[in-house]
Amino acid sequence: MCREKNRITETADGFRRNAGFTIIEILIAVFLAGLITSAAMGLYLTQRKQLSVQEEVTDMQSNIRAATAELATKIRMAGYKVPEGLDAITAWNTDPDSILLVYDSDDLRDVQLEWPMPRPSAELRCDGHDLSGLNEGDWAYVWDPNTKTGEFFLVTQVQNSGHIQHNTMPLSKAYPAGSMVMKLQRFKYFIDQTDANHPNLMVQYDGYAPQVYADNITQLNFLYSLSSGNVVDVPPSPNLVREVEISVAARNDRPDNEFHEQYRTRMLTTGVKVRNIGVN
Repeated sequence: MCREKNRITETADGFRRNAGFTIIEILIAVFLAGLITSAAMGLYLTQRKQLSVQEEVTDMQSNIRAATAELATKIRMAGYKVPEGLDAITAWNTDPDSILLVYDSDDLRDVQLEWPMPRPSAELRCDGHDLSGLNEGDWAYVWDPNTKTGEFFLVTQVQNSGHIQHNTMPLSKAYPAGSMVMKLQRFKYFIDQTDANHPNLMVQYDGYAPQVYADNITQLNFLYSLSSGNVVDVPPSPNLVREVEISVAARNDRPDNEFHEQYRTRMLTTGVKVRNIGVN
C-alpha cells in the first residue's frame, strides 16, 4: 500500500513538472522580450535617422559642387567674342550676390547685315550668310561697329534667303549695313529666397524664365581680383577683372531639432581665372 502511494505521489510530481511555465516565468520572459525589442527598435530608428542625415549631407555636397562647377565654367567663358561696348560680367553685391555672364555661342560665324535697315522694325537682311545656327525663339545680338553699341532681340523667323525677323520687338534704331549679328549667351545666377525654408540657386538663360539649378543654396558671394591687384565686391569695369573668387554655401533639406543649429551646412570656395577678359 505504501509502495502504491509513493508511485501515485511520483506520478503527480511528474505531472506538475510537465504542466508548463508559471505566471512569474511568463512575465519575466515578456519583460525580457520587451527589453530586447525596445533596444532593437531604438537601434533601428537611430540607424535610420543616421542614414537619412547622411543622404541629405550627400545631396547637399552634390548641390554645392554642381553649383560651384557651373559658375566656374561660365566665368571662364565670360567675354569670349563679346563685342566692344557690352559688359561680359555684371556684378551685384546684394548678399547673396548675383552675377550676369555673357559670351558668344559660336553658332553664327561672321554674319552681318548686307543691307541697311530702313526702320527699327524692319527685318535684318543678312543675304548670303549661313544662319543655320539661328532658330525661331532664339535671342540674338545686333552690334553696330561704328558706334560700338548693340542690343538683344528675340528672333521670330529665320528665312532661307538670309532674312531675320523680330516681329515682337522693334529695335531701338535702324542698324546700318555692316552691323554684326551674333548669338550671344547670357547667364544670370542668383539665389531665390522666396521660400525661406528652401532657398535655391537660380539660373536665367537669355530672356527666358529663371530655373532652379541647385536646391538649398543659402549663400552666394563673389570677390573680383583686378589687374591692379585690388580685390573688390563689384568691379568698376569688367575689363579689369583677372580672377573671380566664388563662395557657395548650402544646407541640408530638413531641419533637425536635435542638431544644435537645426541645419547642417557646407561652404565651398574656389578661384577662377578669367580667360577672355582684358586680353588685349
